[in-house]
Amino acid sequence: MLIHMPKHRNKKSILCIGAGYVGGPTMAMIAARCPDRRVTVVDIDRDRIAAWQSDRLPIYEPGLPELVARSRGRNLFFSTDIAAGIAESDIIFVSVNTPTKTFGQGAGRAADLQYWEKTARQIREFSTTDKIVVEKSTLPVRTAQAMKRILTSGPSGVRFEVLSNPEFLAEGTAVHDLENPDRVLIGGDPTPTGQTAVRELVDVYAAWVPRERILTTNVWSSELSKLAANAFLAQRISSINSISALCEATEADVQEVAQAIGMDSRIGSKFLRAGVGFGGSCFRKDILNLAYLCEHYGLHEVASYWTSVVALNDYQTDRFVSRMVQSMFNTVAGKRIAVLGFAFKADTGDTRESPAIRVCRRLVDERAAVVVSDPEALDNARRDLADLGAAVQYEPDPYAAARGAHALAVLTDWQQYRNLDYARIFADMIQPAALFDGRNCLDHPALHALGFDVYAVGKTPLLHRP
Repeated sequence: MLIHMPKHRNKKSILCIGAGYVGGPTMAMIAARCPDRRVTVVDIDRDRIAAWQSDRLPIYEPGLPELVARSRGRNLFFSTDIAAGIAESDIIFVSVNTPTKTFGQGAGRAADLQYWEKTARQIREFSTTDKIVVEKSTLPVRTAQAMKRILTSGPSGVRFEVLSNPEFLAEGTAVHDLENPDRVLIGGDPTPTGQTAVRELVDVYAAWVPRERILTTNVWSSELSKLAANAFLAQRISSINSISALCEATEADVQEVAQAIGMDSRIGSKFLRAGVGFGGSCFRKDILNLAYLCEHYGLHEVASYWTSVVALNDYQTDRFVSRMVQSMFNTVAGKRIAVLGFAFKADTGDTRESPAIRVCRRLVDERAAVVVSDPEALDNARRDLADLGAAVQYEPDPYAAARGAHALAVLTDWQQYRNLDYARIFADMIQPAALFDGRNCLDHPALHALGFDVYAVGKTPLLHRP
């Protein structure tokens, strides 16, 4: 029996379940570019929905407040009424959290799908008309098949088509990425109704994305492409970080090495910046998910290869802390260390899997007095390190954080950290004052000239010797 999906030329109302880093910005862009469509974002978190309706959004992203303001209250709405949202929509994006499992089978590697399954059951419960359901969360391969099984179980006159539409946003540039995507990937079933649903979603994005950038595949290829893309990017970071360790041992310069290999057209220059390690919500989770999937299919050597990318990332972060301790006379006990930057990257307040979490915990293990400063992520930092109590202080002013410190550790490459008055900072620090640039974003010779002992990733230290 054919599934009678809505006709292609009708303008459909759109719902997104999940008002986080993906759902909110994506729906704001769709609403702005498709003003004749009603776009609603729902979430069970009342505080988050209230923030989306205010002047202080729940996430920091350059350009996002202006984008939301263009459509909010016109054709972009935020609500906690999930049941009504499902009933009134034609196209439903599922953008709920899919963290790595912390319990049971696959703990620490597999995706935790409890929120996704609950959402699928809600869609089935509250749907009274045919729906196109779009996977927007990062999910394991063949999850769309499982979702369709849930949606079609039991007696119901409602018909569903499930599509995969993974996001490829980079935090800090999400608005630009949505406005000018490298590609939009849509996976659907090869059936007539599946292809009709694919064309419906293509029609949404084609309002501003050139058709040649909209790639359509089968569902499983789309799901796997998301995991594979993040795994490949993270692998490049771990590869250059492995070279940074060798650079420090041989007095080579990792930035010069990266420039040399990045000029090879077969490699390219992106994701070859050595640093304290990668973070964010996707890389670690997706690599471990990919490795778990490989093991499920008996591909143990492949799983081991990808797991080593994560292991190298942890090694890089731990190596950074070890270098700090060794450089400060083999002890940081009782020493004040100012951590500049806690977000996993600049231009976001997101601290999920941030290397700064691991660095701060290792420093506290060494009995250091840690002071964290960040322009956007201090609230998240307090939550991430709450169990450390008074061992960590939080200071929004970087100058106050550095006052009386023995060392600075720059862990996020915020632009404002490049423009600080480091002469003033140096004068207020305990001498000798060390600066550890975990992002290689500062002017090291200039800092050395001011009096700092400078340690950068993959570079020979610049020291003041008696």
